[in-house]
Amino acid sequence: MRVLVTGASGFIGQSLVPALAKRGFFVRAAARDPSTIAQAPNVEPFAMPDLSRPADWTGALEDVSHIVHLAGIAHAPGALPDDVYTRINTEAVAELAGQAKGRIARFVLMSSVRAQAGLSSEATITETDPPAPTEIYGRTKLEAERRLAASGVDFTVLRPAVVYGPGVKGNIASLATIAKTPMPLPFGGLENRRSLVSIDNLISAIAHVLDTEQTRNETYLVADATPISVAGLVAAMREGLGRTPQLVKMPHGAIKRLMKSFGREADWERVCGTFEIDASKLMATGWTPEVATPDGIKRMMRAGR
Repeated sequence: MRVLVTGASGFIGQSLVPALAKRGFFVRAAARDPSTIAQAPNVEPFAMPDLSRPADWTGALEDVSHIVHLAGIAHAPGALPDDVYTRINTEAVAELAGQAKGRIARFVLMSSVRAQAGLSSEATITETDPPAPTEIYGRTKLEAERRLAASGVDFTVLRPAVVYGPGVKGNIASLATIAKTPMPLPFGGLENRRSLVSIDNLISAIAHVLDTEQTRNETYLVADATPISVAGLVAAMREGLGRTPQLVKMPHGAIKRLMKSFGREADWERVCGTFEIDASKLMATGWTPEVATPDGIKRMMRAGR
């Protein structure tokens, strides 16, 4: 199987490319700067077109049978105008799908659970829920899914939870920074549970759908088997550093003030809201998320020492 991976130098791509190559896939690793792709057997670095304008994918698509499209703009509230999200997260997907039609066996789109829901949800999230994205990132991801489905290309859409692993950025990295401080933290009373997905589990999900006929023209949520409480998450981070959790129970107002001191007050809903994902639809096709969240978090923290 010959796979084009776009966004190969990003957080997911830099782990996915060598993992697929080790599994016997030939990988054309497309990145804005192909020199950042590590030389390895079964890996061909390739210069990815500029997604901010209409692109010619002819060379990238030559002799490939499958696509894993990772390239896009990550969630960054207020950082970019809406039309940039639309151009890169939606239009570029439709263009690549259009040029791939009749040439490939499967187009795997890395979407996001944010195409389906906001920052928190009182009910467990499943694929049968009507999509209700709350901001431009999720809306452009959802529209990309719809444009792909209408393209005539056989596809699989993956909607992962927040992904964590060595080198992670964003909210998980911010929480890890807080966890590395020596002081006791007021997260002991945060029993709200949130679904995450380890980079290893996500990679196994991608490899699984690439080679599983049952997943053709389907959309799947991807998450670790069991959600974790925020208290449990921070405790696992500190345990990964070889330290005791040192978590105390304090009023939510104290937690909010702490987050403000780190410049993360806007992430309050992410910390205190519930966000549980049911990934049983994908598991029913034979995929198993083998890494448990506490173990994956500890491994991430050890790697980042």
